[in-house]
Amino acid sequence: MNAEDELLSLPDILSPAELLQMMSLLRESRRIVITAHHGPDGDAVGSALAWGAYLKKIGKKVSICLPSWYPDFLRWMPGSQDIITYYDNASAIRQLLAEADLVCCLDLNNLSRLNQMEEAVAATKAPRILIDHHVEPQTEQFKLVVSRPDMSSTCELVFRIIWQLGGYEHMSRSTAACLYTGIMTDTGNFSYSSNDPLLFLSVSLIMRKNIDKESIYKKIYHSWSQGKFTLWNDTLSQCLSFHASGHASVFTLTREQMKAHKFLRGDAEGLVNEPLKVRGMKLSISLREDTEENVVRVSLRSTAGFHCREMAERFFNGGGHEDAAGGKLPFPIEEARNTAIKAIEAYETQLINKPSPS
Repeated sequence: MNAEDELLSLPDILSPAELLQMMSLLRESRRIVITAHHGPDGDAVGSALAWGAYLKKIGKKVSICLPSWYPDFLRWMPGSQDIITYYDNASAIRQLLAEADLVCCLDLNNLSRLNQMEEAVAATKAPRILIDHHVEPQTEQFKLVVSRPDMSSTCELVFRIIWQLGGYEHMSRSTAACLYTGIMTDTGNFSYSSNDPLLFLSVSLIMRKNIDKESIYKKIYHSWSQGKFTLWNDTLSQCLSFHASGHASVFTLTREQMKAHKFLRGDAEGLVNEPLKVRGMKLSISLREDTEENVVRVSLRSTAGFHCREMAERFFNGGGHEDAAGGKLPFPIEEARNTAIKAIEAYETQLINKPSPS
């Protein structure tokens, strides 16, 4: 190993016991189903595609089955055309699960995050592996749990596992692009959850696969339709309200608005982060009417020393990361908005008085 290669080596992410169990489960499996959380984002899709590519390289028959559709701006990702969604192919996915030797659940800490697909995955007789970076995993639901909440993303974790399993040498440029996409999107283009030097060591190794990170960035962040642009403008100018002396905000997004702006899947992703650009803002809450189910999807983002996960659990039937959480509420959206305001009022003292870090 030359000096440069030694510099670019990563410590093992799996313990000896985890490694032995992972290798045993993979060795004993031929047909593998990979899934991720409902409303899959760049990290969920990227980690599923990358893990699937690795498993195919070692001779496995792989099916990627997601509970719902992924955003349109991720359709360029290599291999995404082979993803099957439960909304469109429930019976086919149930059959694949029935025939599977192994089920890999990525980027979720609980089978409940599979939404309508939960029952089918829970019913499978195949062992389940969890690979995830969310807190409080439901360990009893899985044969093997690889949970690393300190990781920036599930894609970073999947890369570290592939590296340890010896799959890096044969990793394709396409697989590397999927991994980079998940890391980039789950860190807001490295603006949060990205202080660990080992993350950037992993990224440097991914970059060695000759990916075009500028092109990936443009495909994710600079491919807006006119409808998305006007939707964001309309929402932030007409549907946003400030609370807790300007330290919290709430906005709503209805089906009527989405229809008016020719909404495409993923058009609202990232919108919840915009109010955090306001000086002094510590909490942003997004309330969006789901286009497939009669629920209101809730997204929370926090910063400056206030953490939103507890609020998500207490008021919105949800959870997540300390500063990026979510949940859902029943219709109508007016009642959901009232719940959001009550949640802010319950934490108003913390929002107003908790000092921002210097």
